[in-house]
Amino acid sequence: MLQEIAIFAGGCFWCMVHPFDQWEGVISVQSGYTGGHMKDPTYREVCTGETGHTEAVKIIYDVEKISYDQLLDIFWSSIDPTDAEGQFGDRGSSYRPEIFYTNKEQKEKAELSKKLLDQSARFSKPIVVPITPAQEFYRAEEYHQDFYRTNPDHYQNYARASGRIDFINKHR
Repeated sequence: MLQEIAIFAGGCFWCMVHPFDQWEGVISVQSGYTGGHMKDPTYREVCTGETGHTEAVKIIYDVEKISYDQLLDIFWSSIDPTDAEGQFGDRGSSYRPEIFYTNKEQKEKAELSKKLLDQSARFSKPIVVPITPAQEFYRAEEYHQDFYRTNPDHYQNYARASGRIDFINKHR
């Protein structure tokens, strides 16, 4: 088995685990923080916007069963790629969407997928998701891990009330 890591930010990490977690070849999906300047931040610190971090998911996957291109497709289908100021009901830099590449091949694939999505006219506004080098990923507190499984009612209500589910269904 050949494993790689993919890191994506798409707003609330509670809503970013489930889209990836259901695919064969995805070994694990962790909620956490990345893209900031503070070492080992907490949820409360990240939410202030002062640490520079965004909520993100770290995906460990088997490249023989699922490709980075497939993960990119899942990512683009799980967010509003035209909103750089947060996602759905969650606003601010700690909820910004971003692709964090771990190697040159991921960078190239991410840039191509972004370009193709922008050219597709699937969205009426430009695709604004930055593609940046991966930084230190800090695992979020345990109560944030697998939230859609451990708190299914709260998760479903949150995903619906935030506008994420309606948006995704409209733009598939």
